[in-house]
Amino acid sequence: MKLLRRPRMTRLTEGASVSPLELFFDLVFVFAITQVVQLMAAAHDDAQALGFVRGLLVICIIWWCWCCYAWLGNTVRADEGAARLSLFAVMGVMFVVALTIPEAFEDMETGIPGPLVFAACYLVVRTVHLLLYWFAADGDDGLRARLLKNCIPMLGGTAILIVAAFTHGWIQVLLWALAIVFDLSAVLLMGLSGWRINSAKHWTERHGLIIIIALGESIMSIGVGVAEKPISWPVIIGALLGVVVAAAMWWAYFDTMALAAEHKLAHTRGDHRVVLAAHGYTYLHLPLVAGVVLVALGLKKVLTYVVDHEHYGVMEPLHGLDLYALFGGVVLYLLGHAAFGWRMLRVVKLQRLIAAAALVLLTPVAANVPALAALGIVALVLVITFAYETIRYAEAREAVRHGDSFDHHGDGRPEHTASDQDAATP
Repeated sequence: MKLLRRPRMTRLTEGASVSPLELFFDLVFVFAITQVVQLMAAAHDDAQALGFVRGLLVICIIWWCWCCYAWLGNTVRADEGAARLSLFAVMGVMFVVALTIPEAFEDMETGIPGPLVFAACYLVVRTVHLLLYWFAADGDDGLRARLLKNCIPMLGGTAILIVAAFTHGWIQVLLWALAIVFDLSAVLLMGLSGWRINSAKHWTERHGLIIIIALGESIMSIGVGVAEKPISWPVIIGALLGVVVAAAMWWAYFDTMALAAEHKLAHTRGDHRVVLAAHGYTYLHLPLVAGVVLVALGLKKVLTYVVDHEHYGVMEPLHGLDLYALFGGVVLYLLGHAAFGWRMLRVVKLQRLIAAAALVLLTPVAANVPALAALGIVALVLVITFAYETIRYAEAREAVRHGDSFDHHGDGRPEHTASDQDAATP
């Protein structure tokens, strides 16, 4: 009788979809993103830049944790065997991480030291991931070798975070940045051979859902910004413009881009599929998520300007980083899309680059108009951009969304060979 039995795992197969448990797991990240927005929004004027950078660093950490379990979930079914209970346990730890975000840098002096709790929970999340992955990789020597190498950046990054817990200010920020850069870059430098992507459909669907979750936070920011305030025309206009911005960001990703990228990944095999998945999703989706979080902060601030008559006014312009969060978040999102489109499809998203450049040039203008007008500028640029895409690339768009060359089996098998439609994707 074996004293230690191997946990039962069910391998994921091509064509598998995201499980309800994975959706449940992702709800923790909804709260974490909310906490990050609150962390940046709560920063006072004299420390606004510091709070802004801290929020971005936390997003990177949260994103990397999520990515770890996205890779694991593409190897074994998350709702079967040992993976199910383990994910519940990790959800608990990640919830503690989210609770600790307000004091991840500065301890509130009462209770357990927040920065140390954050670093310790991060270590637990990463360790459980590697242990689960080790059992999931039973019989796959290449994957297990890769997991052993992955212990180096995980332990190194955690050690730096622990050291950072005993520092303050910009030194602490620099240590956090070092931990993130070390962890993320080491994985790339050690090579991606040995990792596995078992289901293109599951992979792309999982990342699409996390974009939806991030966009949901932008909608929540609109609602939270006007909660318990009297309804008025400025509030209605601000809310509607915010929804237009969120809808345009959804359109940018889901209208054709997500479909074409899934098609590309489904028709790729071996190490090339792994490289595409890692570059296009694990790394290039980070600016997409960070961009949406910044936009959520910007939307929250716009609505605050509209309803907080004690400190602001309807005619007051957005100040400093409040303005840069709104405009910079959309710019980062558009640039992330351009990079994602090039990496996955070798398509130059010129119209999105032009839109990003236009927003950069319009930022000084927005600094001198009411906050609602600044939001209107963002909404107008996005609407014009995607209206142009829809009309200019109507034929290619139809082919991507309904073309026969795309997989209709749902299992990644091509009905025809990949065609020039990838290159024509709007």
